[in-house]
Amino acid sequence: MYEPDNRVNSEIEKLTQIYYREAYQHESFIRVSLRKKEHLVGCCLLLSCRLLNWPISMATISSLLDADPMVMGMLYIEMVKILNIEAPIVNITDVMEAHSHDYQISSLHAPEELSESHKDLTKRAVELVELSADTWIVTGRRPIPIMMAAIYLSWQSLKPNKHRLKLSLEKFCQLAKVNKHKPAIKRITEMKEMLCKLGQEIPWVREAVTPDNVVKHVEDILKHRHALLRRALRAQEDALLAERQASCEDLPIKEDADNHQLHGETLKSQDPEPNWGKRVLFAPPCVVQAKKSRVEQPELTDVTGDEEISDSEIDAYIRTPQEVREFALSQKMLE
Repeated sequence: MYEPDNRVNSEIEKLTQIYYREAYQHESFIRVSLRKKEHLVGCCLLLSCRLLNWPISMATISSLLDADPMVMGMLYIEMVKILNIEAPIVNITDVMEAHSHDYQISSLHAPEELSESHKDLTKRAVELVELSADTWIVTGRRPIPIMMAAIYLSWQSLKPNKHRLKLSLEKFCQLAKVNKHKPAIKRITEMKEMLCKLGQEIPWVREAVTPDNVVKHVEDILKHRHALLRRALRAQEDALLAERQASCEDLPIKEDADNHQLHGETLKSQDPEPNWGKRVLFAPPCVVQAKKSRVEQPELTDVTGDEEISDSEIDAYIRTPQEVREFALSQKMLE
């Protein structure tokens, strides 16, 4: 959310030092590794920011320290419990509002056709992130690229004029004076694909909804997102049901039982189980992009050692006179 060169105010800095001294001297942390003590500094900073209403996420602190968010989260919970402090929980709106202020695209910094208020930008970006969470896009992903993608698409959709639609993420980041996060490009693609699936269910839209024009329909999609989600999921279920019925009708009515069983076993051995994430409308990224498991090759059990060897294979093992002389010479040199 914040770039590494941004600094917190002196009040947060002092409070962080106080909590770190208290935590460092506690018997639970005084003998831990140097790396864990660095993580402890991040936890104290996160706690101080939240106590003083400075919205910042755990993932942001983790990325600045190059730490595992899961490890940081467990350490944070342990520290808060040991220090007996009630830390407030920051919601997505607060974090997104703070993140949107990093983008200098107000009327003071950008031309009229490109400027946008942080209030409107935050409101739309929060709705887009919430919809992304409902469709599994957020699951297991870093928050900063997700928020950057949401800000970019929200900015385009609030006033989808030719000036905004032709501006790439890189140009947008240059305009807003923020550093581009490369994963945000992929998150934008995923959000557009999700929006297309919902946009196709809008009854009054006659044109085909594609990634090139879906930004124009973002307002309607977000306004009716719950109804569109239900329609899209129902349409997907109907399509799968029709596909199954059609495949059942294609099977022959009568078939020899042994041949049918043999045919089924053959198909099962040849075609691995399909990825169920490809069959549903929305699924977690780890399912949609699941790594293929390595298929073990069956051992050759029919090799006995008594097989005939062809003349050409025998010739391949016989040394030529030149090879014999070179081999003898090398052996002599080694001796």
